Amino acid sequence: MNVQIHAKGLSIHADTRAHIEAAIEAFKKYSLDITSVNVNLKAEKKGVWVEFDVRIAHAQPVVISQSDEDLGSAIDLAIERATKALRRLHDKVVSHKATSIKEMEVAE
Repeated sequence: MNVQIHAKGLSIHADTRAHIEAAIEAFKKYSLDITSVNVNLKAEKKGVWVEFDVRIAHAQPVVISQSDEDLGSAIDLAIERATKALRRLHDKVVSHKATSIKEMEVAE
């Protein structure tokens, strides 16, 4: 998985970068084939703009944009929204209505 973090107009501290990378590592638990994650941070007149661009093989990309006055809260809200979107995509891929291999009968 390719991870890129870009910042325009502001500097990212090591703990902020580690927080973003830990959240991206947590995205792996949904067992989706994530090919790349691009995180864009940009300073605006009234706060900060954060965008997560999650590219998934064989699916549409998940793009989350969040703006807030505080960098930390904008990142946390974007992570929560991305987690929710990936969880919903995972639930769509792995249907709860599908029959398992153990429930299938052997055809003779």
